Formats: sequence, structure tokens, C-alpha cells
Amino acid sequence: MDALTFLRTDHEGVLGILESLERGRGSGDAEIRARGDLVTTLVIAESQHEAIEEQFFWPEVRRTVPDGDELADRAIGQEDRAKKLLQQLKNSQAGTPEFERALTEFLPAARAHIEFEQSEVWPAFADAIPPETSNELGRKMAAAKAMAPTRPHPGAPSSPGYLKTLGMASALVDKVRDLFTGRRSHYPPTAPPA
Repeated sequence: MDALTFLRTDHEGVLGILESLERGRGSGDAEIRARGDLVTTLVIAESQHEAIEEQFFWPEVRRTVPDGDELADRAIGQEDRAKKLLQQLKNSQAGTPEFERALTEFLPAARAHIEFEQSEVWPAFADAIPPETSNELGRKMAAAKAMAPTRPHPGAPSSPGYLKTLGMASALVDKVRDLFTGRRSHYPPTAPPA
């Protein structure tokens, strides 16, 4: 699977969650509980996705794409702001004013970030990188997803070096916590390898 196919699959999953959250803003107990569960899945999916991008994709963009540093810096800035909102969502109870404010702010920001990546970064990346390099990068990202953090960690550096060392320890702690809290039942589905 090439890098952009991997990222597109992740984006499609996140966009599906965003659409469900935008449609379902009921105030009954069942709707609030379902929204909370869906946001937990969103937090997990986004945490994994952003960690993988920061570990593998953005460094490759910086190396190969003209103006890659500028594109990567802009994207990582958006991701860092998103992590703070995801942390607020994770720490808030569904249905509370804090939760609803963070969700209301996160939804359009996530859509804008995905649009930025797909319309500005991906075409430049596709033009700059040979298919074999994209395929290798896609394989690395797919393999790393199993070991990616499942929580946002907004205070952690967004650097590849951190993510490949201490970030791995954070991811392991996340997974152990998920196992003991039942949060694993909210993991997003995994795409089959291509």
C-alpha cells in the first residue's frame, strides 16, 4: 500500500466518524452515551493517525517536497491544536458544555486539516516522490499503526525522534490502560493490508 492510499483510508474513517457526530447531537441519555463512545473512537483514530504522520509522513514531505518544511510546519501546527481539543474531549463527559464546545471546535478544524492535506500536500507529495518510495513509506506507516499511541499527548513533542523512542513507551502505556479500562472496544476498524 502506498503512503497516500494508507492516509486516504485513515481520512475516510475519520470523515465517517465526523459525519456521524455532525448528524447526531441528540440530548437523550442514549444519544449522549453514543456520542461519547463515538468520540472515544475518534480520539483513538486521530491519535494514531497524527502520530504516524509525524513519525513518517511529515519528515518525508520535508525531505522531498518543494516548500515541504512550510507545508509540514503548517500541518503539524494544525495537528498540535487538534491534540489539545482531543485531550479536552477525552477528559470531558459527553453532553457537558466543555465536551460540546470542544467537539464543536474540533469538527470544522478536522475537516479543514484533511482538506489542506489532500488538496495542497498530497499533490505535491505525489509529484515529488517515486512510487517505490511511497510504497515503502506506506508499508512502514501501516506497520507502525499497531504500535501508535491511542491518546493525544498534547504536551509531547511532535518530532519523529521523540515518537520513535519515548513515544513508543507512551503508546505501550496507552494500550495497557485501554486494556484495563475497556477502551479497546472503541478501537477503529483496521483496514486490510493491500
